[in-house]
Amino acid sequence: MMQALIRTIQQMISMSEEELRGMLKRCHVATFDKKEYLIEPGRVSNEVYFINSGLVRKTMSDWKGVEHTLHFGLEHQFLSEYTSFLQRSPSMHYIQALEPTEVVVIPRSAIEWCYENVEEGDRMGRLIAEHYFKYFSMRIYNSYAKTPSERYEMIEDIFPNIHNRVPQHMIASYLGITPVHLSRLKRARVKRISA
Repeated sequence: MMQALIRTIQQMISMSEEELRGMLKRCHVATFDKKEYLIEPGRVSNEVYFINSGLVRKTMSDWKGVEHTLHFGLEHQFLSEYTSFLQRSPSMHYIQALEPTEVVVIPRSAIEWCYENVEEGDRMGRLIAEHYFKYFSMRIYNSYAKTPSERYEMIEDIFPNIHNRVPQHMIASYLGITPVHLSRLKRARVKRISA
């Protein structure tokens, strides 16, 4: 159940068997049903999740109460409400399972244990944080610098097979457009491909 996490960690850093056992015994596997929340606003996020299987999305509501999709989390990715985790402050976002989802829960205590006891523990934390920062930096850039059509063309590269796993209104929300606009973009793409 933790094999994918082990492979992912071993691609990032060198870790002895003893270090790996020490970390994994502090983690556990959890499952979430479709539509169940991993994190809700107001709760401090004290864990990082590694997605074994399933799909989640990170959302927030604006001042009008309109929900916006900020991110999708796919298999073999780390995910958390990182601001809440780092600052030990209440979460501002939801993280919700869109499919039955299995995760490895990496509690704060396991991460702190790694920083203290794993030779490259700090490096692992830095690499995860850098990946998250790069993703959100590009997300902000693309939101302002790319057209909706360009963002639509890129989404499959960022989230493979997303169109078959997520309702259209959630994809539209992620792209910052209406579902009607998304339908137009899809039709235009089909015409281009078949021309």
